[in-house]
Amino acid sequence: MMATTHVFAGLAIVAPLVHVAPEFAVPLAAGAIAGGLFPDFDLAFEHRRTLHFPVYGSVLAVPSAIGAALVPSGLTVGFAAFAVAAWLHAASDALGNGPEFDPWTDARENAVYNHFAGRWMQARRYVRYDGAPEDFALGLALAVPPLVVFDGRVRVVVAAALVPAFAYTLFRRQIANLAPAWLE
Repeated sequence: MMATTHVFAGLAIVAPLVHVAPEFAVPLAAGAIAGGLFPDFDLAFEHRRTLHFPVYGSVLAVPSAIGAALVPSGLTVGFAAFAVAAWLHAASDALGNGPEFDPWTDARENAVYNHFAGRWMQARRYVRYDGAPEDFALGLALAVPPLVVFDGRVRVVVAAALVPAFAYTLFRRQIANLAPAWLE
């Protein structure tokens, strides 16, 4: 899935908390955005293995969420939002295709590495590839709760992120065809 879809998912997860504790809206949003993006920093290494933890992510996400509930502060809720969004990102990558840049020509069965089991999780292909029309539709649906709940800069960031997501969806296959071989 696109990075924007992961960010919108993280924001959608924390959006209900803004009604309960509006004073933490900014740390929740910042943590969710950072956590939604963080696992994909492994593009420079072994993508969907180095920083993706679909099982072990819970070891950080669950205690940090409990800690934020028990001792709420900007730091604890922001970190919990980060940990939960990163875990959600890693786990949800199994719902798509593999990490290859052009899965329509060489679709692999590997989606995301499960460090606990010591093997790759199978690609489910509910989202055929990042930037597929269904990826944009999912991202758009996940963007609705943050657009409704958050205000100010967070709402602007979410709305603005829809523009490159849409453009990427429109030109996804052309981008893969023009990309240099080393990018794969």
